[in-house]
Amino acid sequence: MIQKITFFITKCLIFFGAFFAFEPHVYAQEAIAPQTLSGLDKICAGNNFNEYFATFSYVNFPAGTTFVIELLDGASTPIATTLTEVIPLGVGQQTIKFAVPNNLVGANDYGLRVKSSTGYTSTRFKTPAGDSFFPAFFKDYEASFYINDRSDSATICVGGTLTLSVSDLTPEIPGSSPVHFPNVKYKWYKDDVVIAGQSAKTLVVSTTGKYHAEMDYGQCSDVNYGSNRVNVTSSSTGSPVTIDSSLGNPFCSNGSGTVLTATAGNSYVWKKDGVVITGATSRSYATNESGLYTVDVDFGGCSSTGTINLVGSGFNASIDAADSTEIGEGETLSVTVTTDAVNPTFEWYKNGNLIDGATTDTYLVSTIGNYRVKVSQTSGCVASMEFEFKVTGPVEPTFLIPNIVRLNGNYPYWNIPDAYKNADTTVIIISSNGDKVLDVTNYQGDWPQTAIDFKNINPVYYYVIQGDAGEKKGSITVIK
Repeated sequence: MIQKITFFITKCLIFFGAFFAFEPHVYAQEAIAPQTLSGLDKICAGNNFNEYFATFSYVNFPAGTTFVIELLDGASTPIATTLTEVIPLGVGQQTIKFAVPNNLVGANDYGLRVKSSTGYTSTRFKTPAGDSFFPAFFKDYEASFYINDRSDSATICVGGTLTLSVSDLTPEIPGSSPVHFPNVKYKWYKDDVVIAGQSAKTLVVSTTGKYHAEMDYGQCSDVNYGSNRVNVTSSSTGSPVTIDSSLGNPFCSNGSGTVLTATAGNSYVWKKDGVVITGATSRSYATNESGLYTVDVDFGGCSSTGTINLVGSGFNASIDAADSTEIGEGETLSVTVTTDAVNPTFEWYKNGNLIDGATTDTYLVSTIGNYRVKVSQTSGCVASMEFEFKVTGPVEPTFLIPNIVRLNGNYPYWNIPDAYKNADTTVIIISSNGDKVLDVTNYQGDWPQTAIDFKNINPVYYYVIQGDAGEKKGSITVIK
């Protein structure tokens, strides 16, 4: 008996020992261990090269778990990469080949991490130098380029300025100039010394010297991909360029707009927001658009640039009606215009006709139709704007086609069931004289649109409806 009990206790101890031995594996947590990025201390991707490798180990993930590499910006916001290949290295270890996005905005504080399909994310990878942050850029453009329309010389007037611009010599060819890529930044140099704070595609210069530009890809920059060098010299002829606006600045942006006039010179090149305006090569330029306008004036061996930040003025207005509103029999719709216009006037139209007496900011709609309201500012900057809206009636519940139109009712139109209002159905209306007064598809229940000629009797018209729902014929009597 003692032998049996001893044997039973021994089996229990073995069972519980095995249970507790395996219990930690039941509750083991997922873990990912990124390895040091081999030979990678920065990401300098481009159209010619965009593939990188990241190796890591992992444990305690369910079967079928997949992994991806994520970029992290300076604020630790994740940015997806493109997985191009998974390279297994053995149990619990793999290398992922990936590509970075081609719209990546370059910076010096990116990082990498692993994310599993279960939602687990790792710590950041480290470079061989032990850094968790490193530069990452996508170089949209990797070639030499031109400034100053490829010319290596320019003359600046005493007391004036000159704008050097990155050139777009073949705008019809996509990607032929760095100006085609909005993410590209530049470094400008004068006499081989970088000019602080200048990263745009244009540079305004006021002193002589040798200027050139390079694309700024941070630590991924390549000095071999720079511009031509422009020697800017000075001339005593000419004068600083000014630009006058005929309507002042701010200006009233209505009609043909304001006329910009530059200081007199030999030739002119106008630009808006840094982009050359095609065909604008005279002393004056008319516009009704706000923006930063510049003009390069050649005085004959001496060039100078004038600038004006043109601001338009006007008024604001809004309407509280939807594009389309349905009203029922006997219902009305109140529509109001809100505006900050000075001394505003209001004109309301129905089906293109001016509504007599409707001259306030509110109109009460009682019949269906296409409406329009015109708001005008009559003092200061005289301008106007218009709003359109549509008012419809209830949907016909049956296929019954009405044979009477009452012009003095809430619905002074011939409204037919929706089954006949589509692009596959033709609606024809013929007068008693045999004249075809309507021939349309996708009829919207809005006839008549013009005045009906009443004589001694109520006029009678005849309709033909042809479509998928069959052909229907009948008469329509129009009553005042």
